[in-house]
Amino acid sequence: MAETVSTEMRLLLLRLTLAPGFGPARIKALVDHFPQLDTLLLAGRDELTGIAGIGGALARQLYDFLHDVRQREATLKAAEEQLEALGRIGGSMLTILDPLYPPLLREIYDPPPCLFVRGKLPAAGQASLAIVGTRHATPYGRQCAEMLSRGLAASGVAIFSGLAYGIDMVAHRAALEVGGTTIAVLASGIDTIYTDPTGRLWPKIIERGALVSEEWIGSELSPGKFPKRNRIISGITQGTLVVESDLKGGSLLTSSYALEQNREVFAVPGSIFSRASRGTNKLIQNGQAKPVMSVEDIIIELWGEAAGPLPGWSGESRPVVLPDGPEGELLGHLGEEPLHIDALAASSGLDLSDILVYLFELESKSLIVQLPGQYFRKRYQ
Repeated sequence: MAETVSTEMRLLLLRLTLAPGFGPARIKALVDHFPQLDTLLLAGRDELTGIAGIGGALARQLYDFLHDVRQREATLKAAEEQLEALGRIGGSMLTILDPLYPPLLREIYDPPPCLFVRGKLPAAGQASLAIVGTRHATPYGRQCAEMLSRGLAASGVAIFSGLAYGIDMVAHRAALEVGGTTIAVLASGIDTIYTDPTGRLWPKIIERGALVSEEWIGSELSPGKFPKRNRIISGITQGTLVVESDLKGGSLLTSSYALEQNREVFAVPGSIFSRASRGTNKLIQNGQAKPVMSVEDIIIELWGEAAGPLPGWSGESRPVVLPDGPEGELLGHLGEEPLHIDALAASSGLDLSDILVYLFELESKSLIVQLPGQYFRKRYQ
């Protein structure tokens, strides 16, 4: 593999993603057949026909695509404009030819030929885990995702997820709160963060990790892009944790991709009465996922270590600083179970107006969580 990838090769790979009938798997076949990719342009139809997965009709179609003057000019212009657009938003592109392309992702059947990145991906040796789950997360699911993501990120595990509402958002946010690394894999282009349009979370993700997508800048979101995104989430990581999922949904699809890609799958068990846990419980019941009840369950299974920091982690997690004075006193009255503000006032003996101020401060420091109905609980550390 070349140590550097020329602009010409980057443009050629971008052009290949526009070739009709050529998805990631067939482009990988081309890359494997032509170690010097530019020699593809010298290949005749007969040679193209002999490549695995490419028959005569596709070979003729690809040859015409590469050599038709109008198509060549149009696709080259589109590829050049893509690189320019990427530069305007401070992004970069990794191709499957790049030495820094994620090695685990390169192993899968259909790795993206091009990855668009805003931020910085973890080093190849850093421990990594995908945390996924339903968009309609229950308080229990949120608590579990929060606890596990915080603990894993503090131990040096890079947390990958899809920046969707629900479990994904909780996992990203929890990793950031302890100064960990988190990466959002998007179904849209990295210029359009449709779940966080006001930028409450994604700029922080770029600071501590990256936004990643195989979709072109400016491309429109469509339902078919979510499964494509999910196979990247599972393929780029060492394992996938499903926190909550019903019997159907994107999270279970991600777990099925992980199994196909020979990755470990974990699931958080839940109540047999909860629809949000039917999928995770089924994964465990079928022997497709290992049940998880603590951070250590995952760390020992994947890395054989009882505690962090794990291999590949060169950063420092952010310690949780507990407050003193009235805020610390109020925090001491809260536990894992939600407590109503009236009960909190009664147990602490503090004035209700002061409690509201202290609760606001504790929430802003990510030490507590407010639930519907003026209930509060401690945030898992």
